[in-house]
Amino acid sequence: MLTRVARLYGTRDLRVETQQMPPLGPGEVLLRMAAGGICGSDLHYYQDGGFGPVRVREPIIAGHEASGFVEAVGEGVDPAVIGPGMLVAVNPSQPCGQCHYCRLDQPIHCLSMRFMGSAMRVPHEQGMFRDRMIVPAIQCHPVSDDVTPAEAACAEPLAVCLHAVAQAGALAGAKVLVTGAGPIGLLTVASVRHAGAAEIVVTDLSDAALSRAPAMGATATLNVASDPDGLSPWQTDKGQFDVVFDCSAAGPALRSAFAAVKPRGTLVQVGVTGDITIPLNALVGKEIVWRGSQRFDREFADAVALISSRAIDVRPIISHAFPLEQAVKAFEQAGDRSVACKVQITFGDAHRP
Repeated sequence: MLTRVARLYGTRDLRVETQQMPPLGPGEVLLRMAAGGICGSDLHYYQDGGFGPVRVREPIIAGHEASGFVEAVGEGVDPAVIGPGMLVAVNPSQPCGQCHYCRLDQPIHCLSMRFMGSAMRVPHEQGMFRDRMIVPAIQCHPVSDDVTPAEAACAEPLAVCLHAVAQAGALAGAKVLVTGAGPIGLLTVASVRHAGAAEIVVTDLSDAALSRAPAMGATATLNVASDPDGLSPWQTDKGQFDVVFDCSAAGPALRSAFAAVKPRGTLVQVGVTGDITIPLNALVGKEIVWRGSQRFDREFADAVALISSRAIDVRPIISHAFPLEQAVKAFEQAGDRSVACKVQITFGDAHRP
């Protein structure tokens, strides 16, 4: 069986090609892919050939946010659990289960982690931008009947945000700042709202990005490009926010966040970048807890459940969809933040059988 794939060879060198598929094995599932979202890391691979020390060193099929319809199951897969016709969200994370961190129940830090569409290791882990693919059944999570493939494909980024929110502890009644209104920032807003925060302020440099924030649960938005002093009211008396989620990884946003979080407040670092200068005096003087947040684990199943029930509605972030043959156009569109939020690639007939 043949499948088309979107394979990246280097900076802005993305080609739609055809390749042979392997046979279906025990414990595996054959998927007809339906929708796949372009993540910030995918975009960095396309625009810059990588990010930080992670570089595209060989051809790679990108894509780690995807959904698909089950076409067939291998030996040992219970069709009542994962069966033909089901729409599933695919968990791209494959910890080894055997290393030191897996044995400590910290699979996020697995020493032999395989993560679909990642150029972190060589050989690269191939991703999900393709018409059909075979995956382990354990990585397939069925969604409810009225959920669309586009929504199901948002399970992975939502899982990232649920894990980030878990780093902050209880948020019921809290005042929260979210810096950066891209897809991760907006899904963080939705996750914070679901966790019971009373006030959620969102900052960004783009009015277009901020326009989606109220639908995700923001109580206030602030364009810090047009109003650079807009956070001043929340910076009085050593800061007003209980928790800040930095989804921008921008130096100015972080400095503002340190000024706006209250003493002994928590700053959860969601966005990533290279080395930056930080306000160390504020970190020490206000006894701020600054926590990193990396990917997800059990939160993937939680994300699927929340999307299935629409307890978190991801539809407002989905801005564009392009068929696989227009993959280059999709990536170019994803790079235009003036109009784009979550851009997805669709594969064949992206509707239920």
